[in-house]
Parts: sequence; structure tokens; C-alpha cells
Amino acid sequence: MSTSSVPRPESAAAPSRPLRPPTLPRIARRQFPEGALPALALFAAVRFAGVLTVILANAVRGHPLVKSLAHSWDSRWYLHIAAHGYGDKIWISPQGAVQADWAFFPLYPGLIRAMTTVLPFLTPGQAALLIAWSAAGVAAYGVYVIGHHLYGRGVATALVALWAALPHSVELTIAYTESLFAALAVWSLYCVLKGRWLWAGVLAALAGLSRPSGFAIAVAVSLAAGYEALRQRGRVPASLWAGAVLAPLGWLGYVLWVGSQTGDLLGGYFKVQSAWDSRFDFGLGSARFLKTLLVHGGGVVYPAALVIVAAGVLLFALLCLERAPLALVVFAGVLILLVVGGSGSFSSKPRFLLPAFPLLIPMARALTRTWRVRPAHAVVVYGGLTVVSLLFGAYVTAVARSPL
Repeated sequence: MSTSSVPRPESAAAPSRPLRPPTLPRIARRQFPEGALPALALFAAVRFAGVLTVILANAVRGHPLVKSLAHSWDSRWYLHIAAHGYGDKIWISPQGAVQADWAFFPLYPGLIRAMTTVLPFLTPGQAALLIAWSAAGVAAYGVYVIGHHLYGRGVATALVALWAALPHSVELTIAYTESLFAALAVWSLYCVLKGRWLWAGVLAALAGLSRPSGFAIAVAVSLAAGYEALRQRGRVPASLWAGAVLAPLGWLGYVLWVGSQTGDLLGGYFKVQSAWDSRFDFGLGSARFLKTLLVHGGGVVYPAALVIVAAGVLLFALLCLERAPLALVVFAGVLILLVVGGSGSFSSKPRFLLPAFPLLIPMARALTRTWRVRPAHAVVVYGGLTVVSLLFGAYVTAVARSPL
């Protein structure tokens, strides 16, 4: 028997110390994982450089310096909903389809309106950017916390760094919903990993109110809860069932509300989305796009979008081989399925994958291994990715006319 297993007599015990409440630095260290600050500083630096590159591109082209950050494509719809509510704006597409503002989910414009009400000196565009940038930071912190929880400091840092330098990560710093959805989805997934099911369900429900792909986090939370219940043979806390039930309510509630407004409770929302050429067609639209691209070409944006989506599919296969937690695999897998199997403009598909940070786990682990063996190589690789991200982001926002 080892000496460590023999109980020590009372007289030999170390003198007891008075219990003291944890100090603020100790609480901060406990709540803020090691290495988070450098990772978040790197994320902020890359994305700030992205904003400056967009502004510079606007200046070169003689455009208003920040217009493409707050007033491009879908941003105008969100700002209009924030100012006037729903049902006030429609658009007739070149094909004659009547496109209504009901296609846009309510959480982001609702937050814009709330912020401009509380802080009336902000314009709606400024409020939209402030919300997007804040949410991007919250999301990046959540990505780090999940990476640290699963793989440690090195992989967590690489995960945040790669997420900041994706070619399409410019959407994290414009007035779009990707950063808000990512923040809610990331922290919902973290709550799943920690067994905080009620919070996971609440955050998933909010994510479902932020954009159509909120369906993905609802599926991830509910399936993870079901798997845990099977694994525990039903002996699970009531909070697990509550989280599983809450998770889809945001997305489902808005879909049914739109249906009630259109007079078709179950199908109205999907008819609204069809007018925007947004439907799940099992990949027929993607196949037609690929054929057109091969025959006629597509400039810069469309081939780049194809490469990004193809890389996402490959990374999903690698993620499955990594045996990552079920919730992360399901979340990324549903987003991949929606992108590949859905119709709509292919130039927008990369940003639909932007919240799918688990796809970067295999790359983050590989980059971490490279850093340990050949740090100079890792710096060169990451530097190249960052330059591509900055230039591509400026191009798609300030130069290209393809939908974001």
C-alpha cells in the first residue's frame, strides 16, 4: 500500500487555515481561461484590420468610407425593419417575385431599435455595427472557451485566430446577423458541453430568432439532449428536457408568426422565402450553379465561394474523424446541409458557414502542431490566410456587386 493512501493521524495533520472568500483576481482567473486575452487581442486586431481595409477600398473607389459596413445588401432591410417594423417594405425582383421583409428574422432589428431608443444619439447604422462588433467579440470568446475546454490553450488560440482570418469573416464586422447568431449558438453549444441544458435551450431559442439557419442550433441541442437521455437511460435532470423543448421555439415561433401574417400558418413563411429564391431543393440549385460556372465562368466571387463551400464539406469529414462532441458535429453538419442542399445566390453561401466554427477544429489542431515544430512555418501560413481574408473581404464589400 502506498503511503499516500494511509490516513494521517489528527496530530500530524497540517494546521487548518481560515476559509477566505475568493478574491477578485482568483475569480477572474477561474472565469477567464488561461490565454484568452492574447487570443481575443489577435481576433480584434485581424478584424480591425479588416474594417480598415474595407474603408481604404471605399476611399480608393470614391465611395462613402463606411457605407458598405452598415448599409450593404441585407443591412438595409434590417435597418428599415428596426425603424418601421414589418410589412412596410417589399421589393419586386427582376423575375417578378414579390420579396417581403418577413424573410428577415426579428432579433437583430429589434436590438437595433432598442439600442437607438436607449441611446438616441446613435444612428441605426451605428447601433447595428456596435451590436455586430460586440457580438463578434462575445462569439470569439465563446469559441476560445470551447476550444480550451476540449483541447487546451494552443488549439483554442489557433481556433479563434483561424475564425478571424476566414476569407468571408468580413461579415463579422458589417451590419449582418452572422456575429449575433454565432455568439448565441457558440454559447449554447458551450452550455451543452457543460451540461447546463436550460441555458443551452434559452440561447438556442434566441439564436433561432436571429436568422433562418437558427434551425441548426435547435437541432444540435435537441439531439444532444436526446443522446444524453439515452446514454443515461432516462435518468436525467428536468432541465435537460426543458432545454430540448425550448431550443426550437424561437425559430418555430417566428415561422408560425409569418405564416399567420400571410394567411398560411404552416406554409406562409416558406412561400416568403421562395420569393427570395431561398428553399431547400436537395442540391439542385447548387448543381445548376456548378454547371453554369464551369461553362461560363464567374469572375472572382463565385469560384471563391465554390472553393470555400467545398473546403467546408472536406473539413466536416475531418471533423467527424476527429470524433468531436455530438453537438458540435450536428451543428456544423446541419449548416453544411443547408448550404449544399439549399438554393439561392451561391455568393452568399460562404457567410452561411461562418458560424460553423467546429469545422476549423482539424485545421486548428494541425496549425498548433506546426507551431510547436516549425513556428516560422505556422506564422507564414497564418499570415497568408490573413492577407487573403483582408483582401477578399474588401473586394466583396467594396468592389464586387455580388450579393453578400
